[in-house]
Amino acid sequence: MTLDLYRHGALAPSRAWAALPPEERRRRAVAAVATQDTETLLDLLEAHHVRTHGHVSPETLRKYRLGARTWLAYAADQAVKVLHPEGEDTDLWVRSLEAAGKSPASVGVLLAGARALYAALRWAKATKDTPFTDTRPRKDKRRPWDKRQPYPDADVQQLLDAAPVEMRVLLRLGGIAGLRASEITGLTWGAVDFDGGALTVVNGKGGKTRRVLLSASLLADLRALGVQAPDALVIGRTPEAARARLRTLCKRVGVPYLGLHALRHTAGTRLVRAGFQLQDVAEHLGHSDVQTARTYGKWADDRLKDHMRQN
Repeated sequence: MTLDLYRHGALAPSRAWAALPPEERRRRAVAAVATQDTETLLDLLEAHHVRTHGHVSPETLRKYRLGARTWLAYAADQAVKVLHPEGEDTDLWVRSLEAAGKSPASVGVLLAGARALYAALRWAKATKDTPFTDTRPRKDKRRPWDKRQPYPDADVQQLLDAAPVEMRVLLRLGGIAGLRASEITGLTWGAVDFDGGALTVVNGKGGKTRRVLLSASLLADLRALGVQAPDALVIGRTPEAARARLRTLCKRVGVPYLGLHALRHTAGTRLVRAGFQLQDVAEHLGHSDVQTARTYGKWADDRLKDHMRQN
């Protein structure tokens, strides 16, 4: 069974589910659970989340869907009663993720998706259960600046030297402009202000819009790439495709792949090293508060490392 939703516009799935009589919404949700119709349940999750939160970035929805899908696959494999799982079921799922090598942060992302699924099921009145309320990943004992390092400047330069122009734009959008993966792939030419030397991120994390100053090197690469129609995508494709392209380039030139998000860390670290205040860094990267930017200060402070090398 696949729910035939009218999908023109971000709110279309929410409207389609909300338009159903409550009993019909419940019937479809219960039937989807009974037949293990994962796609319908993911549609329900998305519809409910967009309905309650308004604009949600495609990357957030992707992560929520992944978390819900991962839980539903586990539940099917372990014969878990999806509408009424036991606390032991949810705890064992998390432990299985950790045993498979998932980091606490990754487990947390998957948990968020599972919780969003049950919020949607409660909306549909398919269940009253809140099975993941007390389920937690193991505590990550690593300090924030030890979890994911930025790319060293030498590695970034090696990547830039080997990259074609479109890939250079991608590298600089992450490593200089500090854009997130979804912001890179969603950027349109109309959002680039060549005269003002800036771009506008529309509907960034949390649905926020911000203006980001551009470097001379990034502006030059954008021009070399070839300006297109205002609504055309500069990079396009998906965040997963962008990550795959970066991983391939890293492998080709012998640079350790740290993830696409590590380019954003590189951008923040460079700004701190250049002497900018943490407030400036937070505004450039679109952080909601300055505390997140403090991590870049730890990565940028090489005084202890240099002292140890000299003694």
